[in-house]
Amino acid sequence: METVFSYDRLFNFSYNIFRAMGCSDEHASLASKVLISADARGIDSHGVARLSGYVRLWEVQRINANPQIKIVYETPSTAVVDGDAGLGLVVAPYAMQVAIDKAMQCGTGWVSVKNSNHFGIAGYHAMMALQHDMIGMAMTNASALVAPTFSIERMLGTNPIAVVIPANEQPPFVADFATTTAANGKLEILQRKNADTPLGWVQDVDGNESTDANILKKAGALLPLGSDREHGSHKGYALGSIVDIFSAVLSGASYGPWAPPFPAYVPMPQNMPGDGLGHFFGAMRVDAFRPADEFKQHMDNWISRFRKAKPAPGHEKVLIPGDPEREMQELRIREGIPVVEAVLDDLQKLSQKFNIPL
Repeated sequence: METVFSYDRLFNFSYNIFRAMGCSDEHASLASKVLISADARGIDSHGVARLSGYVRLWEVQRINANPQIKIVYETPSTAVVDGDAGLGLVVAPYAMQVAIDKAMQCGTGWVSVKNSNHFGIAGYHAMMALQHDMIGMAMTNASALVAPTFSIERMLGTNPIAVVIPANEQPPFVADFATTTAANGKLEILQRKNADTPLGWVQDVDGNESTDANILKKAGALLPLGSDREHGSHKGYALGSIVDIFSAVLSGASYGPWAPPFPAYVPMPQNMPGDGLGHFFGAMRVDAFRPADEFKQHMDNWISRFRKAKPAPGHEKVLIPGDPEREMQELRIREGIPVVEAVLDDLQKLSQKFNIPL
């Protein structure tokens, strides 16, 4: 069962919750915009479903509602940002803007972040580059829930990567994906539906195949993109490792099995080697390589040709990365955002806790 809310209604509720946590007007507004962009784009696992998780992290003092976000090291084209334990929803746009500003001056800008928290969907931050005729990149490390190929130990997060490329008349190319076979949020959605996972998403505590959507609560693990060695899980393992190193080893955040867990009730790892979660952002000015108009015309050509690729039997058309989310956003802005019963229950509890009407 689902209840449909307008974008504005969910935005305003989230804004008021963040304000009740002590966030400034500016930070509450930005955090809500990033958060609800996930629901609007159909990435329900990273939208209002996460709101109660942020509140719990704030309650145990793992989120600083009034962070002093700052650059702690920089060169003309690079920087390290300290998020001061702030909401990743706020820290990440700050850092992405630093990358864009540096690209304005140098052609490219690269920013690694430490001492942050869960930053919502990677695609939001990467898409900030589009209005400047730039290619944008965003990635983050995350709670250690993923077993590397040949392991039963949870060492990596779902560690998403987003790459966004502008076009001219065509919509932009927007690739935003986890480096696991499925993101943890998809397990949470299946849990709410009391449904099983497909084979290849998870393994049990002994490394055996499983379809139990609750397996992470039983010391099981998510699998890297590819599911097993024969299907290329070593490639997903490598991609997740690259994200972990760029986001955390490079910045001074905690990495691998020491990455701070998202659930507030999970104890923090011992002997953490860095500060908080880490992110990594990149911005590349297209005209640092070739004239932007020329490039975007060729991107139109690239996209058009791929759209015309002959579809396999049973499929109507070939999609371009970003198509499903863009189409979903158009639909949900027009018709509303569905919220499943379990998430609605969470929101109603927040409403009662803070005396904020939903």
